[in-house]
Amino acid sequence: MKRWPEVVIFDCDGVLVDSEVLASTRLGAALERLGLKLDESQIRELFLGVSEQSMLGIAERALGAPLPPEFQSELANDVLADFERELKGIKGIAELIGRLDARVCVASSSSIERIRASLRIVGYANLFEPHVFSASEVARGKPEPDLFLHAAQRMGASAADCLVIEDSVHGVTAARRAEMVVFGFTGGAHAQGQEYNARLVEAGAAVVFDDMRELPGLVDDWRRSDLQRFAL
Repeated sequence: MKRWPEVVIFDCDGVLVDSEVLASTRLGAALERLGLKLDESQIRELFLGVSEQSMLGIAERALGAPLPPEFQSELANDVLADFERELKGIKGIAELIGRLDARVCVASSSSIERIRASLRIVGYANLFEPHVFSASEVARGKPEPDLFLHAAQRMGASAADCLVIEDSVHGVTAARRAEMVVFGFTGGAHAQGQEYNARLVEAGAAVVFDDMRELPGLVDDWRRSDLQRFAL
């Protein structure tokens, strides 16, 4: 009998690297220069967990006008420059990977260049390469299931044999639409408060936790409870 999960699929931003506050601050400043002022909660509500192409479409609808042609490339360069100076990895990732009895991969809404740069900066690249997947590889980004189904297919696993670790409502929703078990992670600087936890649960997170050192135990607990339900 196979041991669940066969594959653990990690989101990147807010799960492996504590990047969401840095990125959203840059995005907010860029939009404000174009005349659209959004507060932190509005930026999180609109953009957290979505693909870059979806982000551009949402921004244009909010502005009521097309974005400048250079907007995407300039924003990407500014975000990566901030990452090089300030990005931190989520604590405990390196130790965690060695304790998980499963293969691992990354499936993120960010571009493949940004994912790989983020992992390199914090020293996590060797933990996941070459199993790094971007929303740019699929037709629809989160909250649609395409990216997680793509990651499972590339890893040679069924959806039922995957566990997703996500920090956003869009990401949790995408995992549930892919018919995968998803645990919500709230250890990033942006994911604070009981209301945030509750929203992840409402979206379909089976468990919500804020310390990566807890994950192996949570997986064991879920494995036992799932097997117990199956035996009834």
